[in-house]
Amino acid sequence: MPSMSFARVRLAGAFVAVATLVLGLAGSAQAAGDAQRGKQLGYTCLGCHGVENYKNVYPTYSVPSLVGQHPDYIVAALKAYRSKERSHGTMYAQASSLSDQDMADIAAYFAGPAVLEPSAPATGNAPAKVAQLCSSCHGANGVGITGDFPTLSGQHADYLERSLDEYRKGGRKNPIMAGFAAQLNDADLKEIARYYAQQQPKLHALVRPAFL
Repeated sequence: MPSMSFARVRLAGAFVAVATLVLGLAGSAQAAGDAQRGKQLGYTCLGCHGVENYKNVYPTYSVPSLVGQHPDYIVAALKAYRSKERSHGTMYAQASSLSDQDMADIAAYFAGPAVLEPSAPATGNAPAKVAQLCSSCHGANGVGITGDFPTLSGQHADYLERSLDEYRKGGRKNPIMAGFAAQLNDADLKEIARYYAQQQPKLHALVRPAFL
């Protein structure tokens, strides 16, 4: 696959910069979540997200780890499942009954108090597509640059690969990700997923939600 031209990289960067500003302002308005209430509301979520290395049955891929994720991004993901912008029957069934505040509370609980260190150095050599397409939002070390962009660092590689494939094929509807994912082939998906999965940014706190 040919590399993006310099002009296309600059255009993509400008588009992401505008999107970052807009999403960042939206994220700042997100209601604060009540983690204690979220613990009560999110008990059904524990059947998948509270079990280490649990996998989606079909197709088979790892259920994403939520600890240390940006709460605003968890809310955004839940809203996408509720509106069917993301296609997943179980997640739609869960999210469709939740209010925006319910989602904020659940996100506060599952994300936990641990905060990822944005300045942690990246591990290994980033694939070319990371520098061209991914780092503007997710950073070279996989830490989302604002709360609206997911942190990919240390996430399951098979889940990351599956997510990119869904953006590429339309199972997840996001104009930014759809445009970027369309430029990736199967080998790119695997390479990007493996790279971000191996990143391990430091944590400000080692506390984890009391799932069990």
